[in-house]
Amino acid sequence: MKTSAFPTIGIRPTIDGRLGGVRESLEERTMRQAELVADLLSSELRYPDGSPVQCVIADTCIGGVAEAAACADKFATHRVGVSLTVTPCWCYGSETMDMDPLTPKAVWGFNGTERPGAVYLAAVLAGHTQKGIPAFGIYGRDVQAADDTEIPADVREKLLNFARCGLAVALMRGQSYLSMGGTSMGIAGSVVDQRFWEKWLGMRVEAIDMTEFVGRLQKGWFDSEEYEKALAWVKANCPEGKDYNSPETTRSRETLDAEWETSVKMALIARDLMVGNPKLAEMGLGEQAQGHNAIAAGFQGQRQWTDHFPNGDFMEAILSTSFDWNGKRAPYIVATENDALNGAGMLFGHLLSHTAQIFADLRTYWSTEAIESASGKKIDHPLVGDGILHLINSGPAALDGTGEQEIDGKPAMKPFWDITDEEVEKCLKATSWHPSITEYFPGGGWSTRYKTRGGMPATMIRLNLVDGLGPALQIAEGHTIDLPEDVHDALDQRTNPTWPTTWFAPILTGEGVFKSAYEVMNKWGANHCVMSHGHIGHLYLTLASMLRIPVYMHNVSEERIFRPSAWNAFGTADLEGADFRACTNYGPIYGKP
Repeated sequence: MKTSAFPTIGIRPTIDGRLGGVRESLEERTMRQAELVADLLSSELRYPDGSPVQCVIADTCIGGVAEAAACADKFATHRVGVSLTVTPCWCYGSETMDMDPLTPKAVWGFNGTERPGAVYLAAVLAGHTQKGIPAFGIYGRDVQAADDTEIPADVREKLLNFARCGLAVALMRGQSYLSMGGTSMGIAGSVVDQRFWEKWLGMRVEAIDMTEFVGRLQKGWFDSEEYEKALAWVKANCPEGKDYNSPETTRSRETLDAEWETSVKMALIARDLMVGNPKLAEMGLGEQAQGHNAIAAGFQGQRQWTDHFPNGDFMEAILSTSFDWNGKRAPYIVATENDALNGAGMLFGHLLSHTAQIFADLRTYWSTEAIESASGKKIDHPLVGDGILHLINSGPAALDGTGEQEIDGKPAMKPFWDITDEEVEKCLKATSWHPSITEYFPGGGWSTRYKTRGGMPATMIRLNLVDGLGPALQIAEGHTIDLPEDVHDALDQRTNPTWPTTWFAPILTGEGVFKSAYEVMNKWGANHCVMSHGHIGHLYLTLASMLRIPVYMHNVSEERIFRPSAWNAFGTADLEGADFRACTNYGPIYGKP
């Protein structure tokens, strides 16, 4: 998306509308509160291209319905996608509230006793709940003096989390998911459900047949100059590893070279299909130059493609990474095997964190006893309980997933604007490329191999579709784990060693599913998962509530959970059940399923 197309955050300063002394005494203080919030959000939050988030403040304080309508008109002309109301005082609730049902919204009522901003907060949230327009309530824990303009730490955190999640909702709206091909090997997630994308995310599904790749390959419908640049970069930066094929299935050097060439072309073509390329217009391909306005995509690959052509591993890996032959850039979201549900999860994680995402199979659970039996060594690790999960995939994962980027000396995946040239080089050197296993991929291709560095805080998620319910989300915060090299090899050689591996230990709480890593694996809803950097489960919970997607498994502590105030009306003792009831009651944000 271009910067000019990014949604903005609308700030609504509401005020006690009584003239004759009351309103006049509050004008400056109220507008100042809005300005401080706008400064906070613009200084702390960024769009996917790294530019600062833009805020739009109402022209006047909002004391009644006429000024609320004027504010709505302004917001409509400034691409406002997130609405935040702020006030230090009492205001007329239903007259000043934001009535747009499609915009995520929150209200910060200043906690001061001189003027009852917290009373307005309670009143207007009641109005939102009564009218069926959920809003997040932001209420500071400590009472402040009326002239105190500092934003308390707890309020600051909620403002930023709400705005970050609200922008994710707004950034998806009006975009496309590009289904490149159809269903892969009967994987349910690759049966692309258009209703889900339209009703819950406000997106459309664009679909092409994989013959589009064949046609563009044969006709040279890609930037030939960029292709030469990309191929040279690959030869210099993508080291080849061991060929694990048997002598009977080993492919010739000439064949492998041709597979590299096709793989690079496929990456260019997939990107052009997603976002377009003005170079194609210069070639007389005006229609193709436009692309499909896709913020996410998936490639079917197996088996109709991979039986005849090189697999999509390089294409998916390099597009999903935060850098390529053109330098550092925002990752493209490309799901392996066209698992659109995992693609949605990757999109959520990227929009919340601005980082690349690891697409993986949740291959298996290794108990500490099984690890000892397979390797001959006992594992004693402070972050490992009863065992670990093996994240590995027959497709690729972003090269950021090597963990060769760092924050405060610890392995990380960072927004592209924070990645150093040295870290790019480390990611490349930590990744080897292997001829694909011919039995799996008769058409050839290349597979990535790396091992994620241990010690990275991470969050694993999966979005599932449930008949009669709709989408539902699973979340597991945890850490990546380093295993001794000989132990890693003993376990890794039990599966395909040409694929990238992440050892993951979920944080165990001693309750429910999170009593053991085994139960996390046993209760996971599908064969795939997404892993994001950091413990951002609380952001996923907030985002899911905005989209009316219930969460049925998570290990996020209660004090970190932030949902619309209306969720309290559906139960306060059983928060998981209340979440389901609220999401069912309100339904998807963009209309009935």
